[in-house]
Amino acid sequence: MEEIKSRFERICVFGGSSSGKKASYQEAAVELGKELVERRIDLVYGGGSVGLMGLVSQAVHDGGRHVLGVIPKTLMPREITGETVGEVRAVSDMHQRKAEMARQADAFIALPGGYGTLEELLEVITWAQLGIHRKPAVDEGFISPISRRIIVSAPTAKQLVRQLEEYVPEYDEITSKLVWDEVDRLSYECLNPELPPDTCHLVSATRAPGGAFCWKFGTLKA
Repeated sequence: MEEIKSRFERICVFGGSSSGKKASYQEAAVELGKELVERRIDLVYGGGSVGLMGLVSQAVHDGGRHVLGVIPKTLMPREITGETVGEVRAVSDMHQRKAEMARQADAFIALPGGYGTLEELLEVITWAQLGIHRKPAVDEGFISPISRRIIVSAPTAKQLVRQLEEYVPEYDEITSKLVWDEVDRLSYECLNPELPPDTCHLVSATRAPGGAFCWKFGTLKA
């Protein structure tokens, strides 16, 4: 059998902590796990051993691929039962969980789930729309045609992963000029500690003396 090569090393899968009432949901989770194994793709997921999360992670682990589960410490008693599979990384809260999952993955897939799965999916869609990441996850004018193409869907796991392989990010003119990784290198500095904070300027790679907070800022200093 010819080996299938993927452009992705790791894919993040969002999914419910319950299995749903239809066997088709569970079958889809297992099918997706097997498809990732066939393409030699590792898994990043929410860390639970129950529901659809548990099924897809077990399938990937049984196939010999690496599994990374990221889960808040508070949820561990609820979403982990019995033995865990792969590597489990405990984090402090839900925000850190989503950020770590996004950082570790090359693409995102959402299986059926509840409000938590929906929230995770919407956040990575928003990040893609704003250009924070370039990883693959209208009618009334609220979503542009370009943003609509952020989401791809397919009836089977095989077709879904194939579409992800072919996905090419597109951005509008404004989004393409946003550079999010520069934000953390900007902070404030006061021109004179005795002056009120509204006389501060924005500068690069420095912190305001005494932790002063700038309400307004002028030109960016080199």
